[in-house]
Amino acid sequence: MSTLVPPHGGGELKLLLAPEAERADELARAENLKKVSMSSREVSDVLMMSQGAYTPLEGFMGEADWRGVCADMKLSNGVFWPIPITLSADLELADSIGEGEEVALVDEESGRVMAVMQVEEKYVIDREFECQHVYTTTDTEHPGVQKVMEQRAVNLGGPVSVLDEGEFPAMFGDLYVRPSESRAMFAEKGWSSVAAFQTRNPMHRSHEHLAKIAVEVTDGVFIHQVLGKLKAGDIPADVRTKAIQAMIDNYFVAGTVIQAGYPIEMRYAGPREALIHALIRQNYGCSHLIVGRDHAGVGDYYGPFDAQHIFDRLPDGALITQPLKIDITFYCQKCHGMATAKTCPHGKEDQIQVSGTEQRRMLSEGEDVPMEFSRPEVIAVLREYYASLND
Repeated sequence: MSTLVPPHGGGELKLLLAPEAERADELARAENLKKVSMSSREVSDVLMMSQGAYTPLEGFMGEADWRGVCADMKLSNGVFWPIPITLSADLELADSIGEGEEVALVDEESGRVMAVMQVEEKYVIDREFECQHVYTTTDTEHPGVQKVMEQRAVNLGGPVSVLDEGEFPAMFGDLYVRPSESRAMFAEKGWSSVAAFQTRNPMHRSHEHLAKIAVEVTDGVFIHQVLGKLKAGDIPADVRTKAIQAMIDNYFVAGTVIQAGYPIEMRYAGPREALIHALIRQNYGCSHLIVGRDHAGVGDYYGPFDAQHIFDRLPDGALITQPLKIDITFYCQKCHGMATAKTCPHGKEDQIQVSGTEQRRMLSEGEDVPMEFSRPEVIAVLREYYASLND
């Protein structure tokens, strides 16, 4: 019997990928259905559904679920869920779709049919209501708010059957790990407590310190990186993976870390996104999520520890996976190592604040990156990438 945390909602993983033997016929049938094109965010949500990472969802949310999630972080059946997962369509197309009709869901970038959906609901949302509750702002400079405001006129709700995962599995190979696979990996290692580390960037010394703290208090760390669409200027996944692996190989005890990726697209919702990151990691089998400074934030929309504090306000039983809250980390020149305010007695004049933004600037401008910022093996990988940009 597994000693790992159970999937969210108390049941089995809900994989929405159709059986392989049925997919070719279903794809042929889907060609004759009305087509609903999906944004990159909606495509990433379909991929998350396909592998069971969004357990217990069965498809895109109807109006009651959307409203309950926005206002109270609950689905209509009472199950905790912090961010709406919705699909939008143009008004003319939505008007042409009958209740109960099946439609084909198409990646708007590739034109690829990825899923079939039975439309059970059509509804119009209050976008400012969603943004204020989920992002705590209606400022369209916020990238998550901008995505909501750019949605099409009508939301469609209903169950989804995924027929094609696109290029993701082939593109990322062994890095593309599904929840059933991560659970098998943890079980094979004999892990029961696992801390997930969320990242969309190469890991610098502060990140390494967070992961090592987690190794001390759990059986192992799951370095779990974002494979969905990123912001301009972010490091591509293949480079990031190579840099992270250089750090793991040289600075971690063998067998204490697994590196993997998942196809989510960031919403930059700060505290609410920290909650869904924990929920998703519960489905992957992780007992903890490392939550450091400004988790999943952007700009100055959230305080540095808002993503930690929100977990304290959850009702009992909302989530089994718990936050591993860690203070702001820095390099102390008197301690000669990484530390936090809880472990270092020295003043700010002795602290070097390790910043990914500053590290990217130094790399892009060809400056030396001090060892207090990042490991030389990691910097070597990143320098090669930045040099390639100028070729």
